[in-house]
Amino acid sequence: MESLFCFRKCNCGSLVVRLREETQANLLVMTTRMGSILAIAAVLLLSASGARAQTEITLLAPGPLGRETIDKLVANFEAKTGDKVKVTYGQGSRDTPPYGTRQLVARGQAQDVSIIFAPYPQAVNSGNVDRKTATTVARLLLGVTVKKGAPKPDISTPAALKKTLLAAKSIVIVDPAQGTLGGEAMDALKKLGIAEQVKPKMKIVEGSPVAEEMVAKGEAELFLGPQVSDRLREGVELVGGVPRSAATPVDAVGYVSTHAKDPKAAKALLAYLAGPEAEAAYKTAGMLPGR
Repeated sequence: MESLFCFRKCNCGSLVVRLREETQANLLVMTTRMGSILAIAAVLLLSASGARAQTEITLLAPGPLGRETIDKLVANFEAKTGDKVKVTYGQGSRDTPPYGTRQLVARGQAQDVSIIFAPYPQAVNSGNVDRKTATTVARLLLGVTVKKGAPKPDISTPAALKKTLLAAKSIVIVDPAQGTLGGEAMDALKKLGIAEQVKPKMKIVEGSPVAEEMVAKGEAELFLGPQVSDRLREGVELVGGVPRSAATPVDAVGYVSTHAKDPKAAKALLAYLAGPEAEAAYKTAGMLPGR
């Protein structure tokens, strides 16, 4: 009987030890699994954070704003925020394919942020942009461009500009139906009172690149178009902007789309494009800041 009690006592002791060992092993497994779960959760959180940092914002900008200027501003914005910006450049206000920016907006092809030239009732009334987000980012001046190396004429005053345009052998402008600055060029000629006088020597083309190419090749002496520092064609030089009394600056206004994927990020981009850094870039490029 005593030996049986001893056997049972020893057996129970072994069982307790075995149970303790199994419990510790199970706890170790559970701890390891919990650590793995936490590690996976951390990776997922970091991935989500990275995804937010890589938000893509789409931007529609008119070519006359200057691709070099906009590209630099976009690169700076991306570096500051971690967001990515995909830029689409359009014509100023072209009514036929490829459409101008305001026509694209009116046709339902607005990007997260769209910059358009005034006037723009069709675009704003389309419901594709939030009119409350309207922000003037820059103002474009009318300028005169000549062939590289050619003498730069005097355009410092309305009288000097008038004399220069009358003396030119040929003048090229963008078709007013295809570009906002083309309409401004025609208005300037009317303000100066020489629209009819220069009509016989005036060439009307579809866009600024074509106009600059004609000047570079010597097919036109002067281009009355946007005053921007980055040329679209080699072989031309900007003389400067015409007096403001001869031509009214054109507002470039940005809007956030009513269908923006990330409205907060889109608003941040628009605010940056109208902010102090952007203002300095516009001035360098020969434009006026929006504010």
